[in-house]
Amino acid sequence: MIKRIRNVAIAGLLSVCAFNGFTQPTDMPTASSAGNYQLQLVTNGVGIPWGMTWLNESEMLVTDRSGELYLVRDGKLIETPIKGVPKVHAERQGGLLDVEIDPNYKENGWIYLSYSGYEGEEEGNNTSIMRARLKDMALVDNEVIFDGYPNTDRAFHYGSRIEFDKEGYLFFSIGDRGNRDVHPQRLDHDAGKIHRIKSDGSIPKSNPFVANDKARGSIFSYGHRNPQGMALHPETGDIWTHEHGPRGGDEINIIKPGVNYGWPVITYGINYNGTIITEEKAKDGMQQPDWIWTPSIAPSAMQFITTDKYPEWKGHLLVGSLKFAHVVLLELEGSEVKSHSKLFEGAGRIRSLATHPNGDLYIGTDGNGIFKVVPKG
Repeated sequence: MIKRIRNVAIAGLLSVCAFNGFTQPTDMPTASSAGNYQLQLVTNGVGIPWGMTWLNESEMLVTDRSGELYLVRDGKLIETPIKGVPKVHAERQGGLLDVEIDPNYKENGWIYLSYSGYEGEEEGNNTSIMRARLKDMALVDNEVIFDGYPNTDRAFHYGSRIEFDKEGYLFFSIGDRGNRDVHPQRLDHDAGKIHRIKSDGSIPKSNPFVANDKARGSIFSYGHRNPQGMALHPETGDIWTHEHGPRGGDEINIIKPGVNYGWPVITYGINYNGTIITEEKAKDGMQQPDWIWTPSIAPSAMQFITTDKYPEWKGHLLVGSLKFAHVVLLELEGSEVKSHSKLFEGAGRIRSLATHPNGDLYIGTDGNGIFKVVPKG
């Protein structure tokens, strides 16, 4: 049976033939709360702030995709970058990507970075995960805890977000690396997957493919295109992701162990030149998305809002749009997306979202700066 997708934004050819379900207009409405808040510039000294995370109430780490790691302290950017960052392949979509701290950071000091690295015996590069500690503006105790296999010389679709779940497992995404016909459906390749490891890089025995000697043990789910958003649902503990479709078919997925999310066998998108990738929108054994956007919004960054600082958004989800240069507010009812609307139209290509320990929301944009969301007036 084809799962019914009840909540989508869709237009054009796909609106006629994609599925039987409720459709929404292509033009995204402005959120009713949009006029209640404004963006306050923190710094414009980071070119592409791919990832942001707070170390404590006064210090925030920010990655620049070019390969630099910066510290914002007491609201001011320290212009000298942190030393000891791994060598990255900073080309096209590659570079220094996400950053996250250990759930027990106060006790162990571990910081985790995802990046396009040169680890592995093959030529080329792939998504890698490193952990390190910060001391005197330098990374120390550096450990590569994951390197994607196999390497490739393509500079596309690295993923790559990092998120810890409530049990302390580390989830991260790797895109299909620009080779949809090879990687996403192969369990012996890391690309096109959501992975789950322990904080030291070891593989949990409860991972779905551990017993399969032909599969990579870190794989948690597969059949993904390029997931660049990942967040932990604060109530259910589920990992949510969103991923770029091709031309159309951007998806939100609630990640389940061992599940095939279909790319490229099924998709609601088409090739960039307008040709058909596949006629299949659904297939037995492949998971339907929980939400899709057609046309694409080019999603990046993802954040559940749990703070009273923004009462209109509490309990809902924010997603950044690179293509349309605004933040998307997704209103939830439990784990179901009910509607979407836009915030901060024209803010710039939204690259990252992070919440301060006190609940303040920070937004990183490509080229326009990092902003704090504050009440207007």
